[in-house]
This record gives sequence, structure tokens and C-alpha cells, in this order.
Amino acid sequence: MFKQILVPVDLAEIEVSRPALDKAVALAGITGAKVALVYVRSILPVTFMEYVPPSFDEEQQSQCEKEIADVAATVALPKGSVTTSIRMGSVYNEVLAEAKKIGADLIVVGSHRPGMATYLLGSNASTIVRHAECSVLVIRGTL
Repeated sequence: MFKQILVPVDLAEIEVSRPALDKAVALAGITGAKVALVYVRSILPVTFMEYVPPSFDEEQQSQCEKEIADVAATVALPKGSVTTSIRMGSVYNEVLAEAKKIGADLIVVGSHRPGMATYLLGSNASTIVRHAECSVLVIRGTL
């Protein structure tokens, strides 16, 4: 059924990502799929660059790698079945690029319940659904 499942993880709001990750792990357990976790870092505007230390990007990258590795360590799948990656840019573009890169046949994404801001501005989950070249499962949290 599925061979490669991609799960975008928001390290700042892990409670939104956790139900999607749990569902992806359950599906992977049934189908024998591998699970790839991806976190997308925001690009720091150039106007802020003079206010951050020169090592800012490296420190942020290192911190994100540690945090996503901690999340991956909680996944109840055999060793080698879970991979992680950190990308930088806009969430939906980078998630779709990662899905293409790894040959994902399913993206499992967590989503907030829609609110007025989501209807006016759109959301990453809805953009991923509209533009993905593979199946997408949106998991609504209880928030």
C-alpha cells in the first residue's frame, strides 16, 4: 500500500504534529512503510541579520536537528524505518519538495481546526493538499 510516508513536524507546536505522527506510525506498522519526518525552518529576513550572531544559522540548525531527533526517538518503529530532515523556506514548498525528493506516496499532515484567519489567509495543510503529487491525509487535532 504505502512505502514512504512523509510527516511534516512543527517543532514549535508538537501537539499539532503528534496526532499526524501517531497516525503515520500506525499506517507504517500496517503497511511496512518507512516514515520521514521533516521540519521547515523559516528564513530570517535580511534586515535582522545584523542583530544576530554570525553562528546563528548553525546554532539553529543544530538545535532543530536535536529536537527532531528527539521526536524521531519516540516513534515506535524498527530502527532504520524513521528518517529526519531539516529544510529552510516556506513550509508548503519545502514539504512538497521533500516529498518529491524521497518519493513519498503519502503525506500525513497535522492541522489546526479552521478559524477565521485560516479562511482568509489559507493554511500550509490546505496548500499541501492542493499541490501534492501524492495522497495527503490531514489529521485534525483536538485544539
